[in-house]
Amino acid sequence: MNMKKKIFMRALVGAPIGLTISTIITIIFSLLFGEGAYFAVPHDLAAACGSEINAVLLQTVFALLYGAMWGSASVIWEMENWSLLKMTLTHLAVCSVVSFPIAYFMQWMPHSIPGALAFFGMFFAIYTVIWLSQYCAIKRQVAQMNSRLSGRNL
Repeated sequence: MNMKKKIFMRALVGAPIGLTISTIITIIFSLLFGEGAYFAVPHDLAAACGSEINAVLLQTVFALLYGAMWGSASVIWEMENWSLLKMTLTHLAVCSVVSFPIAYFMQWMPHSIPGALAFFGMFFAIYTVIWLSQYCAIKRQVAQMNSRLSGRNL
């Protein structure tokens, strides 16, 4: 499969995942802070859009785009001639460059320097935890495969 088709297919898979994650996040925030109410979107976004339904529609589109972007960016991990460091930094840069404007525009973060710093802090912390968990899982799989291969060579 050529790279453009692979990116497109990953975007198609990533879009509904982005929407699902976005919806789960709204449920979690509502459970934590809603006092029995469901908050589908940030209040500031609803105010900026003129109504809650307009904000929900806009957030839905951006959640789909956000998921599509993450799905598309996953092809970076398949660049066989790149080092792990280059893949990681490229993936992190692509995802950061897309995440910040979406988070800012969608009111997912306060519009202030401390708000932006807090967003990036959380973003990098979550990214690091996911990256480390994936790295450890893959390292464990490679060790198991090597163990099985060395057992066959005896």
